[in-house]
Amino acid sequence: MSRQQIYWLRAVSAMLSILILTGCNWNSTKRPEFEVNPPTPPVVELPPNILLVVMDDVGIDQLTALGYGGVHPPSTPAINAIAEQGVRFRNTWSMPECSPGRVALFAGRYPLRTNVYQAIGPNDLANSQVSPYELTAAKMLQNADYESAMFGKFHLAGPDFNPAENGTPAALGWDFFYGWTGGLPASIDTTAGGIAEVGTYSCGYVPSLEEDPVHGAEYGACYIPNLAEVSCQNLEGSAEQSAGLQCLASGGVLVPNANCMTEPPASVNFEQENAYYVSPLVINHQGEVTEVPLRDPRSRGYRTTIEVDAAREWIQSRNGDQPWMASVTFTAPHTPIQTPPPTLLSSGIETQLQADCSFEPSALPNFRRLSDATIEAMDTEFERLLVDIGVAERSVDDRLVYRPESNTLVVIIGDNGSFGPTVKAPFDLSRAKGSAYQTGIWVPLIVAGPMVIEPGRNVEHMVNAVDVFSLFAEVAGLDVEEFATAQIDSVAMLPYLTSTTADSQRSFNFAQGGLNIQLNGGRNGPCVIGQCSHTPVSKSVCEDNGGVWWGQGADNPEVIDFYNSGNLEQCWQVNQAIFNKQPQRYEQNRVMMGWTQYQAIRNEHYKLVSNFALDYDPATDTSMDLYSVEFYRIDQGFPPALDREDDDLLLGGGLANLDLLSSEERNNYEALHQQLTAILASKPGCPGDGNYDGVVDQRDLDNYDALIASGWNGSSWYDFNFDGVTDDADRAIILANIDSMCQQ
Repeated sequence: MSRQQIYWLRAVSAMLSILILTGCNWNSTKRPEFEVNPPTPPVVELPPNILLVVMDDVGIDQLTALGYGGVHPPSTPAINAIAEQGVRFRNTWSMPECSPGRVALFAGRYPLRTNVYQAIGPNDLANSQVSPYELTAAKMLQNADYESAMFGKFHLAGPDFNPAENGTPAALGWDFFYGWTGGLPASIDTTAGGIAEVGTYSCGYVPSLEEDPVHGAEYGACYIPNLAEVSCQNLEGSAEQSAGLQCLASGGVLVPNANCMTEPPASVNFEQENAYYVSPLVINHQGEVTEVPLRDPRSRGYRTTIEVDAAREWIQSRNGDQPWMASVTFTAPHTPIQTPPPTLLSSGIETQLQADCSFEPSALPNFRRLSDATIEAMDTEFERLLVDIGVAERSVDDRLVYRPESNTLVVIIGDNGSFGPTVKAPFDLSRAKGSAYQTGIWVPLIVAGPMVIEPGRNVEHMVNAVDVFSLFAEVAGLDVEEFATAQIDSVAMLPYLTSTTADSQRSFNFAQGGLNIQLNGGRNGPCVIGQCSHTPVSKSVCEDNGGVWWGQGADNPEVIDFYNSGNLEQCWQVNQAIFNKQPQRYEQNRVMMGWTQYQAIRNEHYKLVSNFALDYDPATDTSMDLYSVEFYRIDQGFPPALDREDDDLLLGGGLANLDLLSSEERNNYEALHQQLTAILASKPGCPGDGNYDGVVDQRDLDNYDALIASGWNGSSWYDFNFDGVTDDADRAIILANIDSMCQQ
């Protein structure tokens, strides 16, 4: 039903009420004498526009707006201002990693229903990407005539192993997309555009002489490509910004200590990605895909600015006839972190930054400052967006003031907890992003809008990222259940905005992570970052996060030369290599295994965590199962009661120590265990059901046939044997299970 139909029905309903009250008889052929013209439907305002802001790797520990931020919090005056004029949800869980966290927002479903358990990478089959058969927020809002657009990081599906490839945003319902489908920024180009040897410039640009007396420069020739042409400008550095950073921010490559020539030196490379500053942009307008080359100015410049510029232009081009939803899904401050343009920093932190973006131990303090600066730059651009589109304005005393008359709902959320090295005290950096512990899943959530009663307050009730999906439906006047063809996990959020005394909509909260589906049961290669993890999707991502890669293509000298290893598939094999090298020192040298399946559930006061991994067993020279069941008392106070290792009420003994619990604790444990078991059992296996509606029927056959008819036979949601091919073997699985009901 279109938005016009919805509002016309509402108008007709209003007129019916009036006519009943005035005694008019719809069966009469005589019109009332006073009615000269046909009735005019009353003017009905459009439902609110929706501006969703997603911050990447920003947990609740980062923000003063939510009561935390550590000793040196990032400067976020715009976020703080919206929080003061909205509602702060201080007890919000998302999922442990970016893709499942974003899927929760846009599909309202837990990972076990979408099979998106971890960050989507180039080796993940379509089975672990958001399906075109899912009811996304963009598709749902079409039923209220919303236009939808996304700007920035997509990371919900594709482009690899996906029939839609870079067209995935349109396949999932978005009218317009401007950003990066693959999501993650590439590694930092330490050659700074080909002008130096690999490893010379750890931040991807030429620093000043003061910052780097050996390789720095105070001036240079800045060559800027524009497809077939190249322009050049002689630049000099300033106290605030080196010539190299100025050039990089403008899309160019600086040749240090040189003046402009007719042609750039042959070493200059405009085809090299460079983290936040040179990225392969994708534009998707109503299904028409444009893959912007790296030489194009649109693919060059600071990502955060590009994301806001695109959102600003699209929103300002709306004619006001339709409501819109604009999702600004920032890349910041995800690794690899680079120095942002100093023009976006006003707190003074720019004077504290060094041109060292490495993960060397000596550079860790600077890495943390760079993360803070990246968040501040994001906040600066967020403020510019709010003001330019009329959602906020500057007051006479220079405060940012939200404008309820803009009829725009503003939602700010983090996609998952903070990356370990950036975690703020008193949170636990050893149990951060990539885990189901509090620091990994507890995220900021702020909502401001014209429907907010008594703004500036906190809501302490449990909220999940999936619930934001329901909020979108509620403000649009839609009933999620009317459009959903599969189970939705979200609950209502609007009562928290419209009432200061709303009861909790949740009796429990849930989060989970794990491994995505890959060919032949594969997984991302082993990456040792303090512990061995299968989360990094590639060698470059592993190293961008300070890790040591032991998988295919490993070239770390210790891995290759000392342990005679590399090209491993499993984390437990890392410990096998360590044992084989020095069995007598194994206990000192062995690596802790990161969990490969992990989930958590909580109620008002208690939290249950369940983990699983494989480790090496020297006795059998093969893998062994590791399980962990932990139970905590938690809250979101000041300071918060976290799920630290020493606070496990089961003392690390799991089920063997249940007798240590008090009767109250035991009752809460059993209630949470029962609820967790029910959730995990709520999606049974359903071979042949490729559209996730819980039934194997003719629609599955039709979907399969349509996919094959389109010419695609690669990975898809109908590849039931996970071999990366959609073929007759998969169709046979549909036929063998036709008419099966697989719902809970």
